[in-house]
Amino acid sequence: MKLEEFLAQVRDRGEYGSREEAEQVSTAVLRVLATRITPEEADDLAAQLPAPLDDVLHRERRAPAPLGLEEFLRRVAQHTGARPRTAEWDASAVLSTVADAVSGGQVNHLLSQLPTSYAELFGRPGLS
Repeated sequence: MKLEEFLAQVRDRGEYGSREEAEQVSTAVLRVLATRITPEEADDLAAQLPAPLDDVLHRERRAPAPLGLEEFLRRVAQHTGARPRTAEWDASAVLSTVADAVSGGQVNHLLSQLPTSYAELFGRPGLS
């Protein structure tokens, strides 16, 4: 998926007013996600995302932090300046687009590293 298509999907799903807002939210969500997954998983995911979003996953190179869903959303809110409920909306807009942009195997592998409560954010409520 090309960057413009990715951001258009995020913009539609999140009902954002501009491409820039969709990109800012995407960057924030991916930055927090990168702290939650292994560097190897971040590399695998980045390989399937368009630039410059792929670079966001490489900025946080350390052992994954065990973030529950609430803490994940709190950190997204911190990066976007939003409230936690808005951060859930933001994360869902971005992560469901990620799930559409990458292979099904990649999504399954990614979800296997996360608590089941994350599945709904990726548009996979049946897995939660």
